[in-house]
Amino acid sequence: MKKTIKISLFLLTMISILTACSSSVSKEKDADSTKEPPKKQHLLIAAAASLESVMEKEIIPAFEKEHSGIKIEGNYDSSGKLQAQIEKGLEADIFFSAATKQMNALVSQKLIEEKRVIPLLQNKLVMIVPSASNEVITNFTDLTKIDMIAIGDPASVPAGQYAEKALIKLGYWDYVKLHASLGTNVTEVLNWVAEGSAQAGLVYATDAIGNNKVKVVAELPEEALTETIVYPVAPLEQSKEKAVVDEFLTFLQSKEVVKYFEEAGFTLNK
Repeated sequence: MKKTIKISLFLLTMISILTACSSSVSKEKDADSTKEPPKKQHLLIAAAASLESVMEKEIIPAFEKEHSGIKIEGNYDSSGKLQAQIEKGLEADIFFSAATKQMNALVSQKLIEEKRVIPLLQNKLVMIVPSASNEVITNFTDLTKIDMIAIGDPASVPAGQYAEKALIKLGYWDYVKLHASLGTNVTEVLNWVAEGSAQAGLVYATDAIGNNKVKVVAELPEEALTETIVYPVAPLEQSKEKAVVDEFLTFLQSKEVVKYFEEAGFTLNK
C-alpha cells in the first residue's frame, strides 16, 4: 500500500513538473510571437534620371536579393534638382550625378568628402527623332531646319548643359534656343520626342536604347565635345548607414553591375 502511494506521489510530481515546463515554453513562444520582426536598413539614392531604368530594373533588385535586410529607394531627377534638394535637407545617403558640376558643388559645401567621389561612368550625347518621322534629319546641321527641338533646361539639367556648350561650339545655339522646348530632366525630353510633340531632341545615348518610339540620327561630333560626360557617385556625409553605403558602392563597381551598365549603354570611366 505504502509502495503504491509513493509511486502515485512520484507520478503526480512528474506531471506537475512537465505541466510547468510546458507552460513556460508556451509563454516563451507567445512572447516571441509578439516581437516585431527586425526592421530593414534603408538607403535613399539621389540619382540622375538617366540612371533610373538600369537602377530599378537590374541593379537595385540584384543588390536586395543578396541583402535581404536592406531596402534601397531611388529618387530620380535632373542632377541640378537633386543637388538643390540635398542642399535643402534631403536625407539621401548616396548622390549619383550625371555630371561633375553638381557633385563638385556639394563637395565645396562639405556635404560630400572629395576623396570619396568615384567617377564611375561615361555617356554620350545623341540627337533623336520620332521613329515615325518622315523628316530628313541626319546630322546636327539639320537642327536649323526644324521648329521644335527638345533639350534639357541648361539651368539645371546636365544633358542640357552639355547640349548648350556643344551647340555653341558648332554655331547652332542661337537658332536652337529660339526653337527649344526645355525639359526638367532628360526623361521628359525623351518622352516629348517619343510622343512626337518635338521634332528632334538631344538626350544621352543610354536614354535612346530600348525605346522603339525614337531613333538616333546623329552622335555629337568629336569637334563639339568640350568635356567628357562623366557620372560620379559618392556617399553623403550626413548618411547614418555608412557601412551599408560602402557595401552598395562596392557593389556598383563589381563585374556583375558593370555588365548591367554596359548593357544599358554606359561605359566605364577609366
